[in-house]
Amino acid sequence: MRDYRLIARLLDYPDPELTRHLDELKHYLQSESALNPAEQQELGQLLDWMQQQSLTELQEAYVQTFDMQAEHSLHLTHHLFGDDRGRGPALIDLGEHYQANGLQADEKELPDYLPLILEYVSTLDEFQAQVFLADAHKVITVLAANLERAASPYAPLLRIVERRGQLAPRAA
Repeated sequence: MRDYRLIARLLDYPDPELTRHLDELKHYLQSESALNPAEQQELGQLLDWMQQQSLTELQEAYVQTFDMQAEHSLHLTHHLFGDDRGRGPALIDLGEHYQANGLQADEKELPDYLPLILEYVSTLDEFQAQVFLADAHKVITVLAANLERAASPYAPLLRIVERRGQLAPRAA
């Protein structure tokens, strides 16, 4: 379940700590990760890209990708409700769910922030994680497609999360 933490960290705003630990993350990916080889390769490519950027370039790319494009928002209820009043109760319910299950969420982030969701999912067993992510599957699928259309290096992360939340195999 540490793989969810890795993905959460890579989807969070880049900071000096992240850039200092990119080599360690690559080592973890190659030696301890439970991701399949194709997913390991995708994450490895993202880590390679991150290592080729300065911290400022990473931060700029992150802001351009996730903060300046509403269709790329990592706040999942935004994709469902926009700024509609229905979003508030959904955020409250999610925050209460975290609290009831022992997660002390960071007060500076809304509970629907995907890296926070993945932090929570990392505390669950594989089946529970799959069921929890299945609730957000459609939104994650749309977000992944939006990032792919924009040729974002972050798109593979969303596709990995999307696959983890798939309850039934896709029909051919």
